[in-house]
Amino acid sequence: MPANLTAEARAKLAKYTAAKTIEEKIKALQEFLSVAPKHKGAENLLLWATRRLAELKEELERERRKRQSGRGPRIFVEKEGAAQLVVIGPPNAGKSLLVQKLTGARTKVADYPFTTTLPVPGMLKYEDIYFQLVDTPPLTEEAPQFVSRVAGLARNADGILLVVDLSTGDPIEQYEKMRDILAQHGVLVEKPRGTVKIEKGGSGGIDVIMVNGGKIVDGTIKDVEKILASYRIYRARVIISGEVSLEDIELAIFRPLTYKPTIVLANKIDVPGAKERYKKLYNYLAERRDKSVWLLPVSAKYGVNLNKLGELIFKRLNIIRVYTKQPNGEPSKTPLVLPKGSTVIDVARKIHSDLAEYFMYAKVWGPSAKYPGERVGPDHVLEDGDIVEIHARR
Repeated sequence: MPANLTAEARAKLAKYTAAKTIEEKIKALQEFLSVAPKHKGAENLLLWATRRLAELKEELERERRKRQSGRGPRIFVEKEGAAQLVVIGPPNAGKSLLVQKLTGARTKVADYPFTTTLPVPGMLKYEDIYFQLVDTPPLTEEAPQFVSRVAGLARNADGILLVVDLSTGDPIEQYEKMRDILAQHGVLVEKPRGTVKIEKGGSGGIDVIMVNGGKIVDGTIKDVEKILASYRIYRARVIISGEVSLEDIELAIFRPLTYKPTIVLANKIDVPGAKERYKKLYNYLAERRDKSVWLLPVSAKYGVNLNKLGELIFKRLNIIRVYTKQPNGEPSKTPLVLPKGSTVIDVARKIHSDLAEYFMYAKVWGPSAKYPGERVGPDHVLEDGDIVEIHARR
């Protein structure tokens, strides 16, 4: 097995996966750490278990305070608009002023660190849709009490705006620190070689599904079944995208990774020396093999390039707008927002499951149609700006 754990250590981790309460999870992880082997093969699992234990203890303390006070601060932010993006950065990078200028939200702006302690949402208008931007507490090792909360917000969001400060320090170092902190909490800003998603339960055994060129580079499906069985998981769907190792699969049992499309906002481009620092960061990101992280120089103070952000977010999230219409009616003014590559049947499902079930055909006007009102089937791929009229059996 990839981590070379003893049977006792595996049993303790299996106990963690079966735990229902925070207290049970804490106890299981403490027991695991007390018996886990301290060799290199188990290094990643030990690192995860140590960090997860700290997060659970903090979560338990928050619950205790909440019960004592009768009410705790709201950390979760309900999604609104076409997509939700969390705005993350180190202290005094200008996150709050950016969100305020872009959305009009009443963020707290000051020239001292840690003025933002709770998430503050606001809406950024782009043409006929809105993106929800969420200002967050600073992400830094100097304030560990905020780290798991910010990572949790990022995990739930559709994308990340990562703010670096061009007025001071090394922007590459700022970026790498935030990237690594988020990765330690299961959130990736750089597109990984592959990902694993494990959905426990179901009626069958272990169902391994390969998508987007899914491949296990150092093992077989039988190896996957053995790993899961060693943690007492006998029914699950394992969805593999891209290239992954058996260690990736084992870690995914406890620490699922999620990739979030990211734009780095290099703020304070207006200050002396900022352009040289920006060029350094630009060259660094341009040399990344996958070029999955995008970069935009901005100035929250003077509004530089803020008018470009809506379009950049739209492109970065790889989404399209589709307008629906009734027969002989006018197109809707509010579009459906869908992933690029979506089809007519995806639109039908988005409107109502019955519409998809009784689908007959659709008419399409717009970029994907060969001519206005083209009659198409359920697999017709749509483009941004299309108008769709769906016909179904009654």
